[in-house]
Amino acid sequence: MSVTTGIGSWPGEDMRTALRWVRDLLAEPDSDGTRFGLPYLPELPARGPGADMIGRAAGLLVEMPVDLQPSGWRLVDHPGRDLERARQFMRSDLDDLAEAFDGYAGPFKVSVTGPWTLAAHLRVARGERVAVDEGARRDVAQSLAEGIRVHLGRIARVLPGSDLTLQLDEPSLSAVLAGALPTSSGFGRLRAVDPEEVRRMLAEVVDAARLAGAARVVVHCCAPQPPLPLLRGTGIDGVALDTSLLTRAGWEELGESVDAGVALWAGLDVAEAAAQRAAGREGAHHRVVDPLLRRWRELGLDASLLDATTLTPPCGLAGVTPETAVDVHRVLLDSARELHWRIAES
Repeated sequence: MSVTTGIGSWPGEDMRTALRWVRDLLAEPDSDGTRFGLPYLPELPARGPGADMIGRAAGLLVEMPVDLQPSGWRLVDHPGRDLERARQFMRSDLDDLAEAFDGYAGPFKVSVTGPWTLAAHLRVARGERVAVDEGARRDVAQSLAEGIRVHLGRIARVLPGSDLTLQLDEPSLSAVLAGALPTSSGFGRLRAVDPEEVRRMLAEVVDAARLAGAARVVVHCCAPQPPLPLLRGTGIDGVALDTSLLTRAGWEELGESVDAGVALWAGLDVAEAAAQRAAGREGAHHRVVDPLLRRWRELGLDASLLDATTLTPPCGLAGVTPETAVDVHRVLLDSARELHWRIAES
């Protein structure tokens, strides 16, 4: 059945408040016991360096310390204050998670920046992106895989009995494949990485996450023209996309992925529907469900596959107000209920 979740980032700097909202909105089943929410560990980038998606993932790397330079996060020989700040944010977040979700048993999602987006933003000591260095990008991927293993183990201890989904955030994946990443000088572009290397390295991280206890692994790629055939080849369970960016060809590729058993996590633009809901107007969720159902019928896909879709915002919500973030989640919950009911009645 359809469920809803957030992509990751949340507005503000107070993790306890963010977790309370996530718990209240997504962790409780309906009165009939049906669960339409998938709670998750939010990210709060407004707290500053180390709480951003790159610093957060870099803090998970094993035996690969980082520091923060004007150009961004960089691999270094010895750990320092920047790395400690990132790790302290995570330790504090897990303490808050243990308190907010004490006694919880059920599905839960954790987000980590994927190996290729991390390689696209991390830099080696001389200042160029890790993605340009074959050895460095391999080492980062292997270190990240080990860091994810440790991280998922900590989450499992905080939430014993939880059913964990890992979301790998790969917004830079298309740029890596297309050779669109700028060089440090800004005057050139880095060479495109071979698609087979990209697939193989991502698949290794996916496999490591499963061995570490992730029941499902989903890749989030909110860029235009996501590489769906490549992603299918990594063995992922689902793909999270901004559906508003999909061309007709993209929808057809998505249909092939769904037919092949890759679940859709549909990133939906619900800003207008959320505003309507905040204004007290009824039925705002119909503006979300109707276009998705129409597109599904055009693709000729079985309705039962749509009922397995997870509804999300297209990207994180760090740039909106807390009130808007709450309204977005509520509209998506209403949409998941409506979608499930419409499919059951069809």
